[in-house]
Amino acid sequence: MNIPHALRAAAERLAGKSDSPRLDAELLLAHALGIEREELLRRLHDLPVPDGFAVLVERRVAGEPVAYIMGTRDFWTITLRVTPDVLIPRPDTETLLEAALDHFGKQPGPRRILDLGTGSGALLLAALDEWRQATGVGVDQSETALAVARDNAERLGLASRADFRQGNWGQGIAERFDLILINPPYISSHAMLPRDVAGHEPHSALFAGPDGLDDYRRLAPQIPALLADGGMAAIEIGFDQGQSAATLFAQQGLEVRCRKDLAGRDRCLIISL
Repeated sequence: MNIPHALRAAAERLAGKSDSPRLDAELLLAHALGIEREELLRRLHDLPVPDGFAVLVERRVAGEPVAYIMGTRDFWTITLRVTPDVLIPRPDTETLLEAALDHFGKQPGPRRILDLGTGSGALLLAALDEWRQATGVGVDQSETALAVARDNAERLGLASRADFRQGNWGQGIAERFDLILINPPYISSHAMLPRDVAGHEPHSALFAGPDGLDDYRRLAPQIPALLADGGMAAIEIGFDQGQSAATLFAQQGLEVRCRKDLAGRDRCLIISL
């Protein structure tokens, strides 16, 4: 079987199992060949079909996310290693970085950055790549997640500027930060999720009580003591939480605005003192 036939067969096998069967097939085949997808598409007729491709396709058919199968995920300007110990970074989360860019504009940018619930380190490391003069702290309760984040920092050459710590949100941190980035769990424990997500991604990074607001309730009282004058916090929310989550932070005397993602849905609370 040649490459075009293998891709067609894989896409047919993935139909009904994936929202993007052809793209998944291309990504998995490129991964099996050890090349980028762009090279695969340029060389469709002069590459062999690797023996391991069929196994990767069957893992995807069983519901395993492509990012976990490949072990990497692109986010903002960086490529991260991801494992089932961490949430897979989504494009929607880049809305937080867009908000930060707008806030700091042509200013020098943040000097100190805090990423609460850092997971793979996605937000902190993307921000450090954006603002080369900054240093930052990433906090997570999970030591296995922190191991992934530290590895990503090393691979990206950012380890000297990123300090990863185990902790419960901002508790015990006696410092103020110019930029705070948070992608907390915000899904209702009653919600039905796609099997790819529910069956493979860490539930501790997804669910936040019956109304999805439990972690916002924990975070809201901590932000005033963590945020520096002139700084901002960007906090991801669910598309239907623009008012309910914002109220929790406004009750702490904070200024709160809501930013939409590229699909026009409420996605990010922008918070200042």
